[in-house]
Amino acid sequence: MKRQSNAAGPPAPGEVSFLGISVHPKTLDEWTDTVGQMIDEQRKGIIANHNLHSLYLFHRSREFREFYRKAVWTYIDGMPIIALARLYGHRLSRSQRITNVDWIDPLMGAAARHGWRIYYLGSSPGVAEAGAAALRRRHSALQMRTRDGYFDVTRLCTDNLAVLADVNNYEPDILMVGMGMPRQELWIQENLEQVSAKVIFSVGAAIDYFAGTIPTPPRWAARVGLEWAYRLMAEPGRLWKRYLLEPWSILVILAMDLIRRGFRLRETSFPEE
Repeated sequence: MKRQSNAAGPPAPGEVSFLGISVHPKTLDEWTDTVGQMIDEQRKGIIANHNLHSLYLFHRSREFREFYRKAVWTYIDGMPIIALARLYGHRLSRSQRITNVDWIDPLMGAAARHGWRIYYLGSSPGVAEAGAAALRRRHSALQMRTRDGYFDVTRLCTDNLAVLADVNNYEPDILMVGMGMPRQELWIQENLEQVSAKVIFSVGAAIDYFAGTIPTPPRWAARVGLEWAYRLMAEPGRLWKRYLLEPWSILVILAMDLIRRGFRLRETSFPEE
């Protein structure tokens, strides 16, 4: 299994590294093609994502860092990650920022066309199936099973073993885990060897948007880097710390790295948008 450069082995093609993390810039269509290639080649692996929240957790949790060391690919889920990469001199564009809100629908369309089997694990009871029903209305041939994320995730407990049995009995090509960060990443890490799916990735609250339980941010807000503000207004109780406090910790991490480097960064070059 190919690993990121923060694990043993050479970096993956196109890999970009800074502040301890590694990402693989691709467009939405390229990511869908990557999933298809992994399925065709029967290559089991994790597709992770990085945003400011994950960057914050990455620097605070050894277990969370271990999840990323096990990932095959990591996509960019946040304009601040694009901005940080540019600060370190990497030539990235907005088209390489991928959100699950934008990606899930075309990915499910590809799944319907190619006959890929999808298992979604997460969300509140009833929400996952409502989101799946909405996706099936868009893609009538979609094969998708769901299970809510309200279960005991202790590795060898009855609850968790029953979930693993249900996933493996379905034999999915893609397992999407939407139990919130970092719970979903830690569950994937602990159960990776027992899961038979070929492609495993964390999707946060993506299905909740399709179910209509969380309002979908306008796509212009995502393009200009203001999706966070819309989400904060929609869910202030859950997200205020993530968007108002955690960025200050990241600024400290950035400042310390710049001091360590003597404020010497590679020449920044901005691509055409």
